[in-house]
Formats: sequence, structure tokens, C-alpha cells
Amino acid sequence: MAKVEELIRGDENGTLSFGDYSLAEKKKLELKHEGALYKVKTFREITRLEKDGAFAYESTPGTAVNHFAAEGDRISFLVEGDEDAEITVGLEEEASYRVLVEGKDIGVLKSSLSGKLTFSVELNPGEPVAVEIVKA
Repeated sequence: MAKVEELIRGDENGTLSFGDYSLAEKKKLELKHEGALYKVKTFREITRLEKDGAFAYESTPGTAVNHFAAEGDRISFLVEGDEDAEITVGLEEEASYRVLVEGKDIGVLKSSLSGKLTFSVELNPGEPVAVEIVKA
């Protein structure tokens, strides 16, 4: 998995793949996918995704994300990076969400007043980690 050569791409199954944590300098790219405009900014320090101008995903340091799907009250994706990452996703304001990492329940977390939910993921190079976030 490692990185997304195009920086962002729409997958055949309707999901998105984006990010390249191996870049030394920040790169940006836009993509029209499934009727929405996505913008990605990525490099080794940060990966950020916006959907129609609204915050959707951010990781520090940068990561590669594959099969990102946001459907109703559920977000799922595979994430990979060179080191542990702090991930923030944009959701409903002040709502509770159950977060699962590799199928392990890490608890119910509450999004902020701005709808951001932040959690950490342990990452090892070359090993994608499955993340699922479901409204509780």
C-alpha cells in the first residue's frame, strides 16, 4: 500500500485512496469523485483531506489512506505510515462514536463542538491498519 501514486484517486468500489507520507515537500491535488470535490494536501508531516471545502481527514505525521468510505454514520479506511499517527476526522458535532482499530474496540469517543474526533493509531512501516468509526 505505502503511498498513493496519484496523491488521490477514486477507487472502483466508490471509495477514495489518498496520501503519500514519503514526500519531503507538501503536494496538493484535487479530484472530482462521486459528485463531490476532494482536495488533498500531503507529505511526511501531514496528510489532510477536504470534501467540498469541509474538513474530512487529517493525520500527523502524514499517512497513506486506502478505501476511505464515509457512509451515513460510519467511516472506514486502511491507514499506513512510518510511525504512530494522530488522526482527526470530521463528523457530526458533539456526537459519540465507537472507534475500532484492527477490529479492537478502543472505546466510545465524543466529537468536539466543531465535529472533529481525534484518536491515535500505532503504525509500523508497510503494515496497513483497518479503522472503523461508527456513531454510538
